Amino acid sequence: MNTAIPASLTAAAQEVEELKKILHYHSHRYYVLDNPEISDTEFDKLLRRLIDIEAAYPSLITPDSPSQRVGGAPADGFERVAHLTSMLSLGNAFSAAELRSFDARVKSGLDSEAVEYVVELKIDGLAMNLVYENGRLKRGATRGDGTYGEDVTTNIRTIRSLPLVLNAAGSMPPLLEVRGEVYLPRKEFDRLNKLREDAGEPLMANPRNAAAGSIRQLDSKITAERALDIFLYGLGTEEGLGVATHSAMLEKLQSLGFKINPYYRVFANIEAAIEYCESWAEKRVDLPYDIDGVVFKVNSLASQHALGSTAKDPRWAIAYKFPAEQAATVIEDIVVRVGRTGALTPTAELRPVRLAGTTVSRATLHNADYIAEKDIRIGDTVIVHKAGEIIPEVVAVVTNRRTGSERMFVMPSVCPECCKPIVRESGEVAHKCVNPYCPALLREGLIHFVSRNAMNIDGLGPAVIVSLLDAGLIKDAADLYSLQPGPLAAVERMGGKSAANLVEAIAASKQAGLGRALFGLGIRYVGAKASAILARHYGDIDILAAAGVEELIAIDEIGPKIAESVVSYFANAANLAYIEKLKAVGVKLTEERQTAASQELAGKTFVLTGTLSMARKEAEALIAACGGKVSSAVSKKTSYVLAGAEAGSKLDKANELGIPVLTEEEFLVLVQKPEA
Repeated sequence: MNTAIPASLTAAAQEVEELKKILHYHSHRYYVLDNPEISDTEFDKLLRRLIDIEAAYPSLITPDSPSQRVGGAPADGFERVAHLTSMLSLGNAFSAAELRSFDARVKSGLDSEAVEYVVELKIDGLAMNLVYENGRLKRGATRGDGTYGEDVTTNIRTIRSLPLVLNAAGSMPPLLEVRGEVYLPRKEFDRLNKLREDAGEPLMANPRNAAAGSIRQLDSKITAERALDIFLYGLGTEEGLGVATHSAMLEKLQSLGFKINPYYRVFANIEAAIEYCESWAEKRVDLPYDIDGVVFKVNSLASQHALGSTAKDPRWAIAYKFPAEQAATVIEDIVVRVGRTGALTPTAELRPVRLAGTTVSRATLHNADYIAEKDIRIGDTVIVHKAGEIIPEVVAVVTNRRTGSERMFVMPSVCPECCKPIVRESGEVAHKCVNPYCPALLREGLIHFVSRNAMNIDGLGPAVIVSLLDAGLIKDAADLYSLQPGPLAAVERMGGKSAANLVEAIAASKQAGLGRALFGLGIRYVGAKASAILARHYGDIDILAAAGVEELIAIDEIGPKIAESVVSYFANAANLAYIEKLKAVGVKLTEERQTAASQELAGKTFVLTGTLSMARKEAEALIAACGGKVSSAVSKKTSYVLAGAEAGSKLDKANELGIPVLTEEEFLVLVQKPEA
């Protein structure tokens, strides 16, 4: 290959166009067809050549260039954009009987006994709306509230399997709005979590959340580093596609270069469709990506149009949701872990088993009463599932598999970490270590202090905390602020650059404010929301420390248990000394007090729905700090609904009742500048 850059713009433009065609072709072969014709090295050389020419002639760079898949400069935020056709959510079915009822409604609506269905896998990811004009990707947006979404075009371009330019074979639709699901393959999810674990960062909960977080990164280079993928499955507005059935539409999209899930099937009756659906309940674990159900759609597009939609969902489609996945395994041991409050939590060490897309080797047993109630023994065969599809939990014992060799579990009488006596207070289920100098309380308290909803110190995860303690560099959270890069660099999991970055992140956290610091102190019963309320009410930790129980109870949403716990905490001389130490190293323990203006949201009720970029606890704390309240259900008394990505039935009800719906950006403006 000639390595010299073309001497003229015309020659450069010709070579760029040729390189783009070649690279688009080979990307499709590799990422969509899984049938590459050239090696990775050859592909990289072609891409490098394109990038070099575009660097010499910047005017030749276009949005559809393969060079734009690597991500660009960080964005300030996401623009809210309208979908050409609304993206409705799907109704759900949880049994074969409900699917048969759906079939009866469809046949009644069409006045026909012959209905053909397309059955597709329901990919567990993030719904996406894509607009192509004259065959070129114009825009990618999240589902949002179904009418408006967030413009994430820059991030969408980083998905290698998504065509930036459609296949020119045949007629090219001048306008095409297509829908799909962005997902993170399990293998990539495991890789990212391994990197996060090595860096001492919190692990991502599941591939779906990881995909949603990746596509909403303000820095698209981060998105580009994650191997997101996408399956296309539907249409919005289109011109000139020329298809009469849903299955023909899928075939047409595939011919244009889109990646279609290969497991869709067409059935002439509901019973055959149900049988196919049920076959995936167990087979789904063998897929390289997560699915949470199967979608049934009337195949005829004319019939879809005739059936129409309700205010919430189409009458011609329904999603069958799989029950929470369960698996049988053996409890090989039960170990006890000590948390930051001193509570002892028994944890089952399991024979590793695949469950909901991950390998599970531990499950919480909650407390001694839970173990006794379910008669759980070491050596038992048990049924486990993921509570909320995230936390592994033992739900039942398979007693008919007992052999007699199983052993009863007994809660220890002394702490497994400090060997001090364990107590169980009257009326409580938890056994506790009450030794204030227990190393477990120190370790877990530090992990809590630096966590996201507290001081939010990047790069200071549990593994790094343990290394710092083992090295004798810290004894409490205040010691973090005296760390220097030199000694830090010698700690396991650290290097010179990482140490310098960590010292910088720790220093920046000094300005987190009283609300986060209060939460970080770990005062019993005082969560993120209560911490924000107290911080904005008192404005200074010294004023709060002098408050009595009656005064605290008078504050809206501060009950007796919280008030008594706060007073008890500040009555402890060791705690007061610790606070003085934090002040001495420069940690800000003040915050702007609530004023009449900041209480203009007092009495306003918010409901949160969908996926937000901020933590839910953070949003709730902001609402509380401005005098508002958070409710779990939408009603006529709801003041606002804060809707994130993939908002569902709560958003639909808000629209029904005419309740104001806020995007995250509008919400932040409201809580920072309350209503006049």
